[in-house]
Amino acid sequence: MMVKEELRKLGLEYVVVHLGMVEMMQNITPQQRKELKENLLKSGLELLDDKKNILIGKIKNVIIEMIHYADELPQKNYSDYISEQLGYDYTYLANIFSEVMGINIQQYIITHKIEKVKELLLYDELNLTQISYKLNYSSVAHLSNQFKKITGLSPSFYKQLKQKRLSNLENV
Repeated sequence: MMVKEELRKLGLEYVVVHLGMVEMMQNITPQQRKELKENLLKSGLELLDDKKNILIGKIKNVIIEMIHYADELPQKNYSDYISEQLGYDYTYLANIFSEVMGINIQQYIITHKIEKVKELLLYDELNLTQISYKLNYSSVAHLSNQFKKITGLSPSFYKQLKQKRLSNLENV
């Protein structure tokens, strides 16, 4: 919604705004681009100009959609899935991602999977076995090891900590 509003303020006509991508009706001037970039930055958004950054944004979107919004994760290799979704060779995508982001795609996926685990632990609807199955971990031990490596805490300790904080907030 913010992007559409900024485009309107600058009098820029667009065809579609979807998943962070804008299809413009006409070319925009360097001054309009500069103003749009500044206004989006004020809202915490970034205007990506070059093809590498746009591709990185697409890779991130595919991963975030896959982990946080899909009903279930794909049963195929993540590399194959990402490659199919974007229509590029995975090695090409992985090299650009690492070059620009400073981490590899696998690390980015793991970070997001752990964020999803945290979320699911807090909802308290699934146990750790169900969470590990839902997120395609080979075992609960693998999930727990990855969780501890990323957060420094075991999943059960993390859950206890969050529940304690919530109960302390309720008692205030």
